[in-house]
Amino acid sequence: MGSLAHPHADVVLKKVITRPELFAVPELFTYEVLSVLYRILPDAGRIYEKDVNRLLRSGILRYPMTDNIFNRADRFIAMGLTGYDACYVALAEELDAAWLTFDGKACRKIAENGELARGLEEPPLTVDLNKQRPFSE
Repeated sequence: MGSLAHPHADVVLKKVITRPELFAVPELFTYEVLSVLYRILPDAGRIYEKDVNRLLRSGILRYPMTDNIFNRADRFIAMGLTGYDACYVALAEELDAAWLTFDGKACRKIAENGELARGLEEPPLTVDLNKQRPFSE
């Protein structure tokens, strides 16, 4: 795979490849990626099979929609997030993890509702990859 458009995206990709067990995505991620690939690339099917499937089978947790995720997501939808984004941040909250995103607008909506604050031992609920490096080395 070539370099992505943002240096923090490359950092995330390298970490996904070397430590996939650190990552989780809602099951909808696979559908969302396939949809985007077909919209922008002529050889989307080949890329999905060769690269995306390889990453997904590497140990990334693919998390199903549960009642608990739905209830958490509903709260984030009420803040103005899309259903997709709400599921990602709900999963991060469920797993006491951080949602890595380039969607600064969604991060601001969550922050405006006071949802970013956590204890000192916990990661932040969201990490805006436009503003900060996702991992300390």
